[in-house]
Amino acid sequence: MFGLGSWNTWDRMDFADAVALISTAVEQGVTLFDVAHYNMGPHAEQARTDIIFGEAVRAAGIDRERYQLCGKLWLWEYPRTGFAEQLTTSLERVGVAHLDTAVVGDYLERPDVRQIVLDVNEQIRAGRIGSWGVNNWIAADLESAVDFAAREGLAPPCFAQLKYSIVRRSMAEGGPYGRYFDSGALALQASDVFEGGILAGRKHPQRKIGADPGNIRERIRAAADDVAAVAAEFGATAAQVAIAFCLEHPATANVLFGVSRAEQLADNLAALRLWREHGAQIRAALEHLWLDREVSPDGTW
Repeated sequence: MFGLGSWNTWDRMDFADAVALISTAVEQGVTLFDVAHYNMGPHAEQARTDIIFGEAVRAAGIDRERYQLCGKLWLWEYPRTGFAEQLTTSLERVGVAHLDTAVVGDYLERPDVRQIVLDVNEQIRAGRIGSWGVNNWIAADLESAVDFAAREGLAPPCFAQLKYSIVRRSMAEGGPYGRYFDSGALALQASDVFEGGILAGRKHPQRKIGADPGNIRERIRAAADDVAAVAAEFGATAAQVAIAFCLEHPATANVLFGVSRAEQLADNLAALRLWREHGAQIRAALEHLWLDREVSPDGTW
């Protein structure tokens, strides 16, 4: 149900703390790690977070079979920098032979969808990727990928990693993606569920956070007070309520979050019980905070 993300995470921690946190996560059943090489486009940060993750997993003595690794395939410089080259670099940096799944990233210019499907499947056949998904794609391009894969007998995307939270719902709950979720053709991987920490009570994060489709971030800062109030009604934290809300979506396969302290991990994991006991009530209490209704549900900005 949960996955740990790597953006602005492992490289902000003391190494011993990272080893301990990863060990605790795996012991608690959090075995999905979203790990990327941030080196292209808006993410040309050259962070060492993926290298540090690999070193920490080995230091923790965790066998590769005990965890699932979700990587990124970037489209910012594709096809000039192809998936084979990206994977070679990413796998070497982490120190593993394969990814269990890969997310094909978002884009600014419309890509050659058919070629993407072909190139991803080439890496699947080579045993370097087990499956794949898409990240905030325009719905028409997703449809093209699914249809082309079906016609050619190729592996289609099986999940969508979307910005999804109490305040951002248009894509995950709108019609263009909804029909894939409703049919079971796609699972939902919820990302940026705290809006960079704002919904968890850190209204003015000092680090780089995700994009702001619809330019609604100031409204989100104001909404954080409402989230905190609802959390208090359930004897929970704002972070727990934010996670429980995402789990209530029927298509949610996992919720991604980044943590840098053991107490944050413990707090977030407690959201599972909160969701099981009060998921429907929490969603009803937060219904009025859907703030991106004017953002196109098909992924166009």
